[in-house]
Amino acid sequence: MGQARRPFDADIADLARAATRAPMLESTHEWDLARRWRNDRDEKALATLIRSYLRLVIAMAARFRAYNLPMADLVQEGCIGLMEAAARFDPDRALRFSTYASWWVRASMQDYVLRNWSIVRTGTTAAQKSLFFNLRRMRARIAGDTGLENEGPMSTVMRSRIAEQLGVRPRDVEAMEARLSGGDRSLNAPMTEDGEGSWQDFLAADDPQPDEAVETEHDDAVRVAVLQDAMTRLTARERTILESRMLRDDSLTLAALGTAWEYPRSGYANWRRRRSPS
Repeated sequence: MGQARRPFDADIADLARAATRAPMLESTHEWDLARRWRNDRDEKALATLIRSYLRLVIAMAARFRAYNLPMADLVQEGCIGLMEAAARFDPDRALRFSTYASWWVRASMQDYVLRNWSIVRTGTTAAQKSLFFNLRRMRARIAGDTGLENEGPMSTVMRSRIAEQLGVRPRDVEAMEARLSGGDRSLNAPMTEDGEGSWQDFLAADDPQPDEAVETEHDDAVRVAVLQDAMTRLTARERTILESRMLRDDSLTLAALGTAWEYPRSGYANWRRRRSPS
């Protein structure tokens, strides 16, 4: 994205030092802490479990620094995922807590990145999320294996390779490549150094042009006047038939008109030809 990574701020540095001082837990100890929290809601046990795995959160947050988001926010989201993992962890399955928690921590951070990387929502489907977080890594790996170009616009062969490995369409790869290569731009930003003009001046409006709106309004008024004049020249029966057949949303069929007015279908056709302008 062409932006410098944010450094660790003082709060994160202090938290990182505190995390490294927390003891590493043996598997039996962390299972005991998890049971105490699950069965007895022992908050001290939960605090010990969370504090011991803060190093996992901070290490994982560092992997997302390339997205130029505040480390403090990433760590906070990771802690939310860690708390969720502690609430759902089952110590009776004899699985290490770090293995289970890493999935929740990563998911929380990924969701935060997707919500805040751009003002435009990115990665709304599973395929888009996979592309967002793996596109550059996959491109670098394929370039290293095949010798394909890893800089500049992506080639058709590269897109096809990435699409095949990630199980998406090549056009999805192309769309995400364009999305990642350009950041957000304000429509109010000036286009020149003098500050004249803005990007929003070049947005096409969906509404008709003023002259088109006036012309349409005039034509509609003329058509209404002509129709009203023509209706006055008809008999009451003819006017009712015309309205029932042509001016109603639920127009009557010729058969229904014939039944109502005892008028044959051929007679209606002849009347319509007679009343139509030559």
